Amino acid sequence: MASVLAYCRAGYEADLGKELTEKATMLNCFGYPVFTSGQGYVEYICHQADDADLLGQKLAVAQIIFARQLFVVTDTLESLDKSDRLGPVLSAVQEHDNPDMKNGMLFVDHADTDDGKELAKLCRKFSVVLRQALRKQYCLTYKEKPDCRGIHVFFTGFDECKVGYSYPEARSAHANGIFRLKFPTGAPSRSTLKLEEAILTMLTDEEQEQIFRAGGRAVDLGACPGGWTFQLVKRGMHVEAIDNGLVDDALMATGQVEHFAADGFSYRPQMGRVDLLVCDMIEQPDRVAKLMGDWLVKQWADHAVFNLKLPMKKRFETVTEAISSLKDRLDKLDDKFVLQMRHLYHDRDEITVTIVRET
Repeated sequence: MASVLAYCRAGYEADLGKELTEKATMLNCFGYPVFTSGQGYVEYICHQADDADLLGQKLAVAQIIFARQLFVVTDTLESLDKSDRLGPVLSAVQEHDNPDMKNGMLFVDHADTDDGKELAKLCRKFSVVLRQALRKQYCLTYKEKPDCRGIHVFFTGFDECKVGYSYPEARSAHANGIFRLKFPTGAPSRSTLKLEEAILTMLTDEEQEQIFRAGGRAVDLGACPGGWTFQLVKRGMHVEAIDNGLVDDALMATGQVEHFAADGFSYRPQMGRVDLLVCDMIEQPDRVAKLMGDWLVKQWADHAVFNLKLPMKKRFETVTEAISSLKDRLDKLDDKFVLQMRHLYHDRDEITVTIVRET
């Protein structure tokens, strides 16, 4: 049985399963998703053996909304002897090793669930002994090499795991596929982590330099109390903060923030345009997507970063429909745009979208 395994936030298995099915079908790799609601991962079973490897190469985590990590599964090991988990896992890795590709990374992961977190200590300890054994058998480079093939062990229980591999262009570089951040001193709300994660993981270094230039201007729709504005001020931007609520006093004291108690759907930039529009308003996703399109099409903003709040059901379909309408509008313009959508670790029932206007 050939398959790929993808991690997600618990409760989003059905959405990830639909997305994987759609993307795999577009690559003529047919199969079906297998999951239990709340388990935090989906296994996509391929009808053809070679298709799993193709999906492992072509399905980049960065281009999948609901996936945090993805790897090709080569073995499912069950009823492991707790006194010797290493032997079967090492054998499984060696059996499917590719002499034409060096293994430069090792990931020993677990699901991001309450049950999965009970396996965290096991994963940490097992990664140490497995890394030593792999290097002794010349199955893993002595120094980590992110541009090489990766070895994956995903524990689903104390006596069971899935073993496989990933390609450098497709996988996440982070343990459990999670980009962890420390809460910044002085930030007025935890929502600041959502924008920080988006900036650091969804924008290239070149895009960050292009957008967050010192003295640049931004609009933050739904700014109160200023979590997203904090990230913009931190990067030297002047911000028009739009919200009927109050913005953090410390942010106002920087001199980089103007607060306007106005409706986010009717507000227009003070100087006719801004470099960046950000928005974390609690609104229907199709309304927000249309609003973002208005700002980009009418060139009130060059770029945009925004969240779409998700309904309880048909989340993948809702996102697809809202973004499809927005993309249709942007495709009619002479300008070209780079659009990404991700369900980030610091997001909850929402996804983050970045749209960068190419120069």
